[in-house]
Amino acid sequence: MSSALAHYESFLLNNVQTISTLESSLRSITWILPGRFKDAELASEALSASLNVMSMYHDTLLSKIMHSEPKYKPLIPSSLHTRYTRAWSEKSFTYKWASRVLELIRFVELLVVEMGLRRKASPKARWRGIVLIEVIKAVLRLILLKITRRPLVTPPIPEREFDPSVLPALSEPSSSPTLAPSSPPSSIPSTPEHLRNNHVPLPPHPLLTPPPPTQSALPVEDFLLPKALTTNSVRSPIALIKRLASPREWAGEIIYILRPLVYASMLAYDRKTNRPLITALVLEFLSRNIRRVPSSSASLERAEYAQRDKEIIWYLLRGSIWETWTRPKLEAFTNSTAHTPLIGIFSTFMKEWIPLIDEYYYYTAP
Repeated sequence: MSSALAHYESFLLNNVQTISTLESSLRSITWILPGRFKDAELASEALSASLNVMSMYHDTLLSKIMHSEPKYKPLIPSSLHTRYTRAWSEKSFTYKWASRVLELIRFVELLVVEMGLRRKASPKARWRGIVLIEVIKAVLRLILLKITRRPLVTPPIPEREFDPSVLPALSEPSSSPTLAPSSPPSSIPSTPEHLRNNHVPLPPHPLLTPPPPTQSALPVEDFLLPKALTTNSVRSPIALIKRLASPREWAGEIIYILRPLVYASMLAYDRKTNRPLITALVLEFLSRNIRRVPSSSASLERAEYAQRDKEIIWYLLRGSIWETWTRPKLEAFTNSTAHTPLIGIFSTFMKEWIPLIDEYYYYTAP
């Protein structure tokens, strides 16, 4: 098994550009598969889950190479998110594996649990599986919270920050004695004899004269400021987010972590009323209101809270909001633009995804 992994890793390193292009192409196909044939959504999700798992493995392997080889050191510094999550992964073995298991569950939960149980078990068993998955995810998030004592970031593992297709080849071809040297000659060729006495330059032609350098409207300070070091640039990666101090801050983070579990548990036993949706919204805004307000220098924490605020828009695809307001508007849009050039392609694509939102929980799960 170890030799097979070694062969695969060698194949990956020697064909990183081809594999990266193949990943991007297959990922695009997953968006257009639903609705094309029977169980197309199952094939699409299986392909998507496989790509996500393989990408996580590829990112781990390439990241090790990037940090072990000085010649692959990136010119642009890592993002705050990558610095923070990588520091915790290197510091805590438990954080490293809890975060990876959490991401792995997120990749396969729809395929393995929901789609699999929907075809092999009763709806009651399917919802039990969903609640069990949410329990495991909540436990893993609480473990990460206990280790870091800081608000969680999404995702909890470092993200890919480089394009594998632009990495240099890992094995340089050996130079051949039959090839001409690629380096320029050490001395500049001397001026030919018949040109040495030509001291009178010709007048420059207007068409051959280079244009004068353009003056930038921005002052020098505006150009240098983005390149200047900030406090986050020299701060320890773990210190990029302050520890939770007061019970109020802890309560806000714990409520945010338990919110998906409460929502799924209530949906498992009550899918006809608005109580699950209202409860989830109350927990969402309660967590938002009691969380701390990060300082202006806490860029990573502010970015995480901004991402959480943006995800509130997903409530338009949940519960009675989806059934009574969002879905009728989308269906009216798809019907009215079905025969419109270009827009009709987008409306057809949207029409094929509407049934999936009705049937599967994890397409819009918090």
